[in-house]
Amino acid sequence: MTMAVLDASGQVLGRFASVVAKRLLNGEEIHVVNAEKALVTGGRASLVREYLEKRRVGSTASRMRGKGPYYPRRPDRILRRVVRGMVPHRTTHGRDALKRLRVYVGVPPELASQPAERIEAAARVRTAKVIPLGELAERLGAKVG
Repeated sequence: MTMAVLDASGQVLGRFASVVAKRLLNGEEIHVVNAEKALVTGGRASLVREYLEKRRVGSTASRMRGKGPYYPRRPDRILRRVVRGMVPHRTTHGRDALKRLRVYVGVPPELASQPAERIEAAARVRTAKVIPLGELAERLGAKVG
């Protein structure tokens, strides 16, 4: 099994996640670094409103009974959740693929010496309306950095 270190800095979240999902399904073990620097396209206000709505979907009473859906605040968890949406996570194949994914905020010391790969197809930003995933996470209430 091959292991790849991918750098999410300056990468468009959806395009980056689709490449990661495909490679996971092909059997690669993937470590994503700098998740907080991935870019989410769209207007700031509408993105924050949309993600806050995703977090608010279940009431607190229903969450006490274990109902969902739960939506993360932290940038590493959000990126993992986006990849999960592109993988058949309810099948054995998909579950095994997600077990091969590790997502980090920043670069952990054990991966600092390895060269991080960039996905050129995800690096092209076609709009001026972007927000870093770390900033979005802070607006959702996460403590990043």
